[in-house]
Amino acid sequence: MDENLLNDVVAAALKAGADAAEAVGAERRSLSITVRDGDLEEVEREESRDLGLRVFVGRRQATVSGSDISPGARARLVERAVAMAKLAPEDPYAGLAEPEKLVRGPLPDLDLYDPTEPTAEALEARARAAEAAARAAPGVTNTDGATGGWSSSRWVMVTSAGFEGVHRASGFSIGASAIAGDENGMETGYDGRSTRWEADLPPPERLGAEAGRRAAGRLGARKIASTTAPVIFENRLASSLISPLIGAISGPAIARGASFLKDRLGDRIFAPGVVVEDDPHRLRGLGSSPFDDEGVANAKRRLIDDGVLTTWLLNCPSARQLGLETTGHASRGLAGPPGVSTSNLTLLPGGRSQAELMRDAGAGLLVTSMFGPSLNAHTGDWSVGCSGFWFEGGEIAYPVNEITVAGNLIDIFGRIVPGSDLEIRGAANAPSLLVDAVAIAGR
Repeated sequence: MDENLLNDVVAAALKAGADAAEAVGAERRSLSITVRDGDLEEVEREESRDLGLRVFVGRRQATVSGSDISPGARARLVERAVAMAKLAPEDPYAGLAEPEKLVRGPLPDLDLYDPTEPTAEALEARARAAEAAARAAPGVTNTDGATGGWSSSRWVMVTSAGFEGVHRASGFSIGASAIAGDENGMETGYDGRSTRWEADLPPPERLGAEAGRRAAGRLGARKIASTTAPVIFENRLASSLISPLIGAISGPAIARGASFLKDRLGDRIFAPGVVVEDDPHRLRGLGSSPFDDEGVANAKRRLIDDGVLTTWLLNCPSARQLGLETTGHASRGLAGPPGVSTSNLTLLPGGRSQAELMRDAGAGLLVTSMFGPSLNAHTGDWSVGCSGFWFEGGEIAYPVNEITVAGNLIDIFGRIVPGSDLEIRGAANAPSLLVDAVAIAGR
């Protein structure tokens, strides 16, 4: 889908009675192969091309989308969007990004597109290698399959304010799930990775072996009594502890007053030295983009600097409502007005390894799996189901499961100690995080 077609859609919307319009086009191709028990189980292939249109009639707006981009379908799409906008309630903050905030000039090259297109046979071979390595791990009795995947996408955006932008990206993935068992039951373990470039994928054998190791390591898990103790969140899931921060500092939540941090801008909410940054221009980043989803210039920002909350995450509507400037964090799909989101979120590492954090803590809980989080957005009260390992004397003692950790996030954030083991695995990353005293509910 090219810019000329989207420009035609925008022009047609203006001719039909819209005061402003924004058209986006998305093209995607993907291939995913799943193997289980050494046999090919599933092949999924996708090819899609979709069009989204947002129009404004005064301060009224409407969005529509469709996959039929023939001339007749585009005309009906425009007609429907303008008619819907005329009937929509007024939103005093609605509107396209102001022209002076739009990206101008050449877009940064973020190295997000690898033209390599692996065959189904190559993806199947990766999945088979990952599953075989998982199955070969000591203690593993079965697997829940392994996958190899590839995708290619192209996002085009055109607005009546004069913005045109193209964002192209590729994706490659491998994942494996292992099952370990003994006379006391079964446990599962998973490892996987997604990258923008094929060459950045780790060997499938390494991922499969790690999935098997994690499954076998959980055998013999115990229940523990309720207590309060130090908790270390493993690096591969520690960003989940930070994700409630993002919702709490989003402009729409602040504008509604629905945030436990609504009065804390400029306050130190993390320990001194803690830094959380968002970088949309990270080379080959899974969350990278050369502009936000309103066409606004985006840039690397420290959301938390030396423990201090420095900014809200703002798109244009929430910025107008709060009397502030957009921070370039608009995010949208084909349908609906933009929300806000981060791009490549990172809590920067400290100076001590996970083993050193365990020695510092002495005894406590190492969390390696989290599920079913619960958050009171107004108070920050938070709880999550967990499993992992109990450690004593700074050393792993035994696996544990069926536990819940809970507390108030303002209190928890203020006592986070980052480890040194940051590993960039996705669009949100953190090192292992130690919190010195957390309520643990067990048996």
